[in-house]
Amino acid sequence: MTTFAADPTTAGFIALDEQWSTHNYHPLPVVIAEAEGASVTDVDGKTYLDFLSGYSAMNFGHRHPALVAAAVEQLGRVTLTSRAFHHDQLGLYCRELAELTGTEMVLPMNSGAEAVESAVKIARKWAYDVKGVPADRAEIVVAGSNFHGRTTTIVSFSTDETARAGFGPFTPGFVTVKYGDAGALRDAINERTAAVLLEPIQGEAGVVVPPAGYLAEARRLCDEAGCLLIADEIQSGLARTGKLLALDHEGVRADLYTLGKALGGGIMPVSAVVGSRAVLSVLHPGEHGSTFGGNPLACAVGRAVIKLLATGEFQQRSTELGAHLHRRLGELVGHGLAEVRGRGLWAGIDIAPGGPTGREASTTLAAEGVLCKETHDYTLRIAPPLVISKADLDRGIDAIAKAITPA
Repeated sequence: MTTFAADPTTAGFIALDEQWSTHNYHPLPVVIAEAEGASVTDVDGKTYLDFLSGYSAMNFGHRHPALVAAAVEQLGRVTLTSRAFHHDQLGLYCRELAELTGTEMVLPMNSGAEAVESAVKIARKWAYDVKGVPADRAEIVVAGSNFHGRTTTIVSFSTDETARAGFGPFTPGFVTVKYGDAGALRDAINERTAAVLLEPIQGEAGVVVPPAGYLAEARRLCDEAGCLLIADEIQSGLARTGKLLALDHEGVRADLYTLGKALGGGIMPVSAVVGSRAVLSVLHPGEHGSTFGGNPLACAVGRAVIKLLATGEFQQRSTELGAHLHRRLGELVGHGLAEVRGRGLWAGIDIAPGGPTGREASTTLAAEGVLCKETHDYTLRIAPPLVISKADLDRGIDAIAKAITPA
């Protein structure tokens, strides 16, 4: 039975949240009650365009019929077995995900941070068992301004002091270099390097695309040094940039990929590490696991996501609508915007000096019926669901143009 707030309005639900939920987020004052496709509706009946997509978790829109049907069908059968037993969805899911991504083996997990933590453990294990790095001496090279999650190990190599302050002591074994600087990357790699961990496009930093050739050079440097390349595609992957994986734009292959967000279709927390059998095979029973990782419900939803991606429809939509998005946003540079970055239906836009803050612009956009969110003080991140219509995309861009205009 649904229990409503004493005051079942936006203000009433926000008051409940502020009293009872931990204040680890700073949400906009919108209380969503329903959603479909590229739109959401609040408790007061107002409808908004979703220009955030749950940080790319909603690539296929809200409640995609094929994904809902897969979840409902599986809910009627079995939802959890734990990995103490086999179930009839796991092997099919792993095979189909490996075939889709052109990899050889899958480690199913739940959240994106879990996938990154798993990749870190795998890289270290590989360094000791295969490369011969002395025990407890392995290093992983990472990029500044990264975002890979918020666990203690991951914030150990964050350069965001908001994420780090008050959470030490931190996990050693990471070397941080400037993102996009191939020379700095080369200088950081040594005989103890287990892996280089990079986002092909940095999302939380403001949808930052590295210089052409950087990712290919990272691959070459890893090959030369005999270390792994790990691509964090949790936000950038699964059609968001117009390719299945953002790394595909550069014709580069990683040894391991971390996937998440859209892999669960906005229905389930589903993540995975996919990659080389030779690397993933360093794990043995008891060394790593997850009660819910690879559960039947997650696998059923994940298989439905894979089926959608296999058609190429969403990659094409992201390519075509993304070109339109970037052309129109580009026209705003010098007219309220300082810079536009990104690929496909994903953009980071920097508001020009003298304009509103990112928070102020997000608040104005919400009043205009468009939901997106700031990342850093004067940057907005634009990521509508890939099912959005061109007309709705234009409506959202028009609202952005209005919101960034200096008062």
